[in-house]
Amino acid sequence: MNDTRTPALRIPAAQLHEYVRAIWLQAGSSPREAQLVADHLVAANLTGHDSHGVGMIPRYVDSLRDGQLKLNTQASVVKDVGAVLTIDGNKGFGQVVAHEAMELGIERAKKLGVCAVALRNAHHIGRIGHWAEQCAKAGFASFHFVNVAGDPLVAPFGGADRRIGTNPFCAAFPREGKAPLVLDFATSAIAYGKARVAYNQGKPTPPGALIDHAGNPTIEPKVMMEEPFGALMPVGGQAGGHKGFGLAAMCEIFGGALSGGYTTHTDTLQKTNAIINCMVSVIADPAAFDAPNAEAEADAFIDWVKASPLAAGAERIYAPGEPERATRAEREANGIPVDPQTWRQIREAALAAGLPQQAADDWSAHLR
Repeated sequence: MNDTRTPALRIPAAQLHEYVRAIWLQAGSSPREAQLVADHLVAANLTGHDSHGVGMIPRYVDSLRDGQLKLNTQASVVKDVGAVLTIDGNKGFGQVVAHEAMELGIERAKKLGVCAVALRNAHHIGRIGHWAEQCAKAGFASFHFVNVAGDPLVAPFGGADRRIGTNPFCAAFPREGKAPLVLDFATSAIAYGKARVAYNQGKPTPPGALIDHAGNPTIEPKVMMEEPFGALMPVGGQAGGHKGFGLAAMCEIFGGALSGGYTTHTDTLQKTNAIINCMVSVIADPAAFDAPNAEAEADAFIDWVKASPLAAGAERIYAPGEPERATRAEREANGIPVDPQTWRQIREAALAAGLPQQAADDWSAHLR
């Protein structure tokens, strides 16, 4: 693992946003695209999901150089049957094409009460909670099944090598005048990006999250970064991993097959730096249901759960989405932590994207 003696940088969110935007403008993105990408990546860091934040920039730049990530590419509707939309992302920035897909789904749900949106062939769509929050901000409930097509990182329950993507599941419930309830998690014990962050920080991963190339449990994140490669475990680990694996499998089939995209198998294994996501989302207007007390019932349930006596060692009971909001408040006040190794990787990626050396030096000095 890497040296941990140098502390993480603490970068103000607004300044980090401007730097990310500058990188993609230099790479050739339109102002709108650069803005959406910066919005999404910095928001992921603000909510504590560093695995899906600015640390993804090097991988995106590598994918661009591979000719896989397509700048300034929009989503296109390939089939419209009213309450069901099928959309191709055309390998455009996921932060753009998923935003457009959700916009289309929200507009259709306003008319019909519900819309199922299948998005396929999108470059990495990032933190899925971002899209659920987009729906919730418009007043809609939603749930989302996602696969990471052709990029196996997770062992199946009972298996000893990587066969499945980290395949996130997400759901959100809007509440008028209150923050929405948002559940968003990878179906692996930890996201791959969290192993990358741990590796860069020189820290171990939690017990039960990884196995090495021989199938033995390990806490060393290098098994995901250096050959011979190990694998992530399904959420639930050795005891409950059958549940995580089952949900991962359904995310693969709903996201990859039902969308008209593809699932992970021998013929689809990814050989470039691209990350391709497919997603099936169901967006629903709560007003379309015969449930006038839906928000009151949801709030009553949350209050009931939070009234439980705390277990030993627990500080509080969190509702879905509350940990992210707490982290956001702290990081808005104190800056976003970025470890030195990740920062070096971002700077190198900025140079590879075409940012002049002097500009990269100026930004680095400015952000420190």
